[in-house]
Amino acid sequence: MASGRKSRKRALWHPAFWGAWALVFLLWLFSFLPMGLKQRFGRWLGRLLSRKMRSRARVADANLAACMPDLDEATRRQLVEDAFVASARGVLESVHAWWRDMTPYCESASVYGTEHLEEAKRRGKGVLLIGGHYSIFDFALPLIACKLEKPGYMYRPNNNPVIDRMIERGRRRHFGIRPFTKRQIRPMLSFLKEGGQVWFACDQDFGNKSEVFVPFFGVSAGCITSPSYIARESGAAVICVSHLRMPDGSYRVVFSPIQESFGEHPEQDAKVWNRFIEATVREQPDQYLWLHKRFKSRPEGAAAIY
Repeated sequence: MASGRKSRKRALWHPAFWGAWALVFLLWLFSFLPMGLKQRFGRWLGRLLSRKMRSRARVADANLAACMPDLDEATRRQLVEDAFVASARGVLESVHAWWRDMTPYCESASVYGTEHLEEAKRRGKGVLLIGGHYSIFDFALPLIACKLEKPGYMYRPNNNPVIDRMIERGRRRHFGIRPFTKRQIRPMLSFLKEGGQVWFACDQDFGNKSEVFVPFFGVSAGCITSPSYIARESGAAVICVSHLRMPDGSYRVVFSPIQESFGEHPEQDAKVWNRFIEATVREQPDQYLWLHKRFKSRPEGAAAIY
């Protein structure tokens, strides 16, 4: 944490950040590759990383062993590799979203449930979109934002200010989207009350910030209750949203029906979004961020996953 504060005090052109600037330049060059070549390179890179990043591979394997115990070892190992490939492709798709034209993808993506989104807008108290960490995370932001009138999103700033600048500038160039950090809850509540629509991917394990434990693939997963608080205080309609890369290379976005009574019971709310994410993951299991320690927090007395 101290090193993060020190980094933020330094000028962006400080020598300590030259490596980060080199990475930004390299990613910018990658953005010019045709999407088909990005996908092929992502497959090669993902397979390489699955062998090199052994600690993350073990995390993914532990997650899958806990969530999908019926898979035999060979199938699970293949799914771990596929998850690395999906994530590597997602990084290259994000690079495309940060610097290149997203109009063709916004126009061609299959979008379902827009009637639910339109009904939520008509209620006039804003829309809270509960999402998850699927592999096309940043690429999906404009695919979703193009369906919104006043888009916003919740995010955690990157510890490296150069990388943070790259990511956030890339995100904010689409549709006037407005960012909010966890320290900007009050402005976000006002934004929602004024009819804004905010995307919040709240499915990661936030350590000691986990307030309730609910099942995810039958395993107790630590969840935060801030989505319930935001919905309750703003009066916003709540919709779950998913975004996937389909096997044929196309993209799909799904908006759920409005989750009535969301905000009244935080534990029930967490069950709602966990079930939606779980159903999405079962469709394309390689596309969830299995590399994250989703079960880092454990209920009292429960065995460790990692």
